[in-house]
Amino acid sequence: MADPGHFIIGTAGHVDHGKSALIRALTGVETDRLGEEKERGISIELGFAPLDLGSGQIAGVVDVPGHEKFIPQMLSGIAGIDLVLLVIDANEGVMPQTREHLQIMQLLQLKKGVLILSKSDLVEPDWLDIVEEEIREQVGGTFLEKAPCCRVSAITGEGLTDLMDVIREQLSQVPPRDSGGAVRLPVDRCFSISGFGTVVTGTLNSGRIKPGDTLEILPAAVLARIREAQVHDKPADEVFAGQRVALNLSGVTREQVPRGSVIGTPGLFRASQRIDVRLQLLKEAPRALKFRDPVHFHLGTGRSVAQVVLLDREEMIPGDEALVQMTLDHPLLVHRGDRFIIRSYSPMVTIGGGVVIDAEPQKHKRFRSDVTQRLNDLASGDLGFWLQKLDELELARIKDLEKQTGTGRDQLLKGLEKLKQAGQVELLAEQWVIADRVRSWKQQLPQIVADYQQQHHLRHGIPRATLQSRLAKKLAPKGFEVLLQWALGENLIVLNRDLVATPDWHPQPTAAETQILNKIEQYFRTSGFQVKNNKDVLIQLGLEGLDSDVYFSYLVLEGSLVRLNQESSLHMESYRQAEKLLVDIFQRQDTVTLAEFRDKLGSGRKQVQALLELFDSYKYTRRLDDKRVAWQLPKES
Repeated sequence: MADPGHFIIGTAGHVDHGKSALIRALTGVETDRLGEEKERGISIELGFAPLDLGSGQIAGVVDVPGHEKFIPQMLSGIAGIDLVLLVIDANEGVMPQTREHLQIMQLLQLKKGVLILSKSDLVEPDWLDIVEEEIREQVGGTFLEKAPCCRVSAITGEGLTDLMDVIREQLSQVPPRDSGGAVRLPVDRCFSISGFGTVVTGTLNSGRIKPGDTLEILPAAVLARIREAQVHDKPADEVFAGQRVALNLSGVTREQVPRGSVIGTPGLFRASQRIDVRLQLLKEAPRALKFRDPVHFHLGTGRSVAQVVLLDREEMIPGDEALVQMTLDHPLLVHRGDRFIIRSYSPMVTIGGGVVIDAEPQKHKRFRSDVTQRLNDLASGDLGFWLQKLDELELARIKDLEKQTGTGRDQLLKGLEKLKQAGQVELLAEQWVIADRVRSWKQQLPQIVADYQQQHHLRHGIPRATLQSRLAKKLAPKGFEVLLQWALGENLIVLNRDLVATPDWHPQPTAAETQILNKIEQYFRTSGFQVKNNKDVLIQLGLEGLDSDVYFSYLVLEGSLVRLNQESSLHMESYRQAEKLLVDIFQRQDTVTLAEFRDKLGSGRKQVQALLELFDSYKYTRRLDDKRVAWQLPKES
């Protein structure tokens, strides 16, 4: 379910243009915490503050550094915000980092922002008009093209009230985040507090967290229990998507949760080192991007060096867009649909960005039309992506798809239901399958049965387990039963105990085989209760090398023999006599022992024991110590 009212506001802009001063004026919080920041008068690390929106709503504010040396820190903070405040010094106008920050925000596809002319008290009103016109020209064609522009002074307070009204109005247009999804918290700070242990902070992108929850830290792949959760330095019983949160973790060290880690729902996410992306190279990029060029890769709070594998060309020229596979030098938690930024390896400048298409792809061969077609299909939307993943898995339970797609269960189920209604997927018991595969299985099932019958002409059908394994090894028994019942309903197959056959099938022994079958059947008939085990019978008949299971199974299913166990059988006539004797005994007495039944049959102990155990399995009798009592005796035929 969506939980309204939680928003993150971020700053952007050139160094010393008044971002931190503006946040201090709005919130009363000094976001520059480090001594070096106060000494140099510039932000080096991310700063955080709560902003009271009124009516009980508190927005989190992330103040980012503006200096070009600290772009990595800026990238860690700007991802995942709902509203950006692009701050421009009214006295200086648009500067290099203003442009680079704007490029980054455009590549990350931020949707909402406010243009802010800071230090407005230091210039004439006419000059403000000129600067605003310059800014409008700079942001033309971007998401900020029609953004409101506010003129403010953090020193005098001029324009702050109007700015707050604009912020509230802009946030009212931001859709609430889904707190019902999987937990995903990119870590932007990690530190230790004496007596408390490891503490992490970050913006909760999705889900909700409560003290006592156990979550997974990636890429370390370790579990941690949430000892305490805070929002804006205050303990919280539960934190929601869209909030700046601090978590006190139990069971992990600070070293296991560096910046760039992600805290998520256990077992749902996996860190990746190979990803498929749609990459856009900026028109302003200084040079072409070539096959296997290294770049600095930034996603959320994580960063890595990546090698660019161009799939359909040797190089990308500035302004190009292409499907690319990237190989990271260390694993990051990457999710389909995540936006990222790349910077040139040296010198480090922003050159492009894009969106993740597949977080766990196979290694691709270059210049293959089927590869690019598949990636284009994957990029077409979530439903297409889920179909591709389902196709790769062959079939999957919902938890398997959660892991493969990194998507929450509720969202997945809604999407799968849409695909089901569109006839693209089916649910076989607990497993989802692409509809084309189910159609193929339905065609194959009777054919597999028929082929088996032709290869095993003495068999009365194919065993269920054999049929299932030949049809689809990953298909669970419940799903296989769905297909089996469909085929039965269509009269494509019939069931004979645990065997599956085509409707008109009957075993077709050759003349030589018929002679052997008659020989075995006659031996059992004449031997009665004196018959030995199956192996001894074959020895007596000189048939030691025979595939005995085929012949005995045939005779059992034809009704000539009764299988007592894997070693022993009886002729059907003898078995019926034994059943009748059992009923007669219990008409005269309440119990019978193995020895008594053996004496009355005149048979060997092993044979009688196997016979009585068969009666037990049929619930004719029930064993009590060394005796048997009647239970559900067979009716006389």
